Amino acid sequence: MAFSPSALLALPFSPARLRSYLLRLPLFTRAVLLIIVALWAMELQTVWNIVKWGALIPDEMNLGTMYRLNTYPVIHSGFFHVLLNILALTPLLERFETEHGTLTAVALFVGPLSTFPGGIYTLIEKFILHMNTAVVGASVWVFLLLASEAIRTFRANPYLQLGPIKIPTWTSPLIASFVVAVLVSHTSFLGHICAIFIGYLLGLGYLKVFVPPEKVIRWIEGKLNLLGRLPHYVSVDQKKHGRYGLLPTTSTEPAVAMSNYIGSSQRLGP
Repeated sequence: MAFSPSALLALPFSPARLRSYLLRLPLFTRAVLLIIVALWAMELQTVWNIVKWGALIPDEMNLGTMYRLNTYPVIHSGFFHVLLNILALTPLLERFETEHGTLTAVALFVGPLSTFPGGIYTLIEKFILHMNTAVVGASVWVFLLLASEAIRTFRANPYLQLGPIKIPTWTSPLIASFVVAVLVSHTSFLGHICAIFIGYLLGLGYLKVFVPPEKVIRWIEGKLNLLGRLPHYVSVDQKKHGRYGLLPTTSTEPAVAMSNYIGSSQRLGP
């Protein structure tokens, strides 16, 4: 039987649709994916141990190694680890940047959305559990964004109905983290829980104090002409759902499919 291009386009996940989706990815999302892939490629050489350099290792945290709070989400251990996390992170990060703008995404992910989960994990691991388990992986962002989405979904649809059982929708990231911990080896359950906690704070609006004022963002964008100079840049006036922290609480959007966004954080060590 002859194969036709129209048959390919009819597939649920056609290459044409995938290419179209990738071409529409906003700037910060593209940059994060590029950094993740580039760092993974650098791991193939044996001169410099990228994972050891950038992993979040509690006992090695000091003023000179605070950079680890920003490097651990973009470093991965192995091809499948990086692949799963890219597949999980891309739609969530793309949606966040499209809704809130590129500069806001940069400010939050370089700042509190990386450092807060990592800092909490380090404190608990080192001073409460007295352990030194290193972690890497973008699933810290996956579960953080999933938790934020769960809060927004909870406002519109408080429960998931499974027969006679009603499950609060805000608990879905916690259930997902437990399932991942059971099914996927070498994952950091504690790391995922720290990310979910920060994601809940994000969804509830408690982190909006860290969001740059819209007036400042608009001034920077105009002064540097970012929209004209940077392809795929999302300006403050292009956002789809308004200012972060003032999102509608009665959204009718369907819940985000859990199976599309579950990744893993790689644990290094016992």
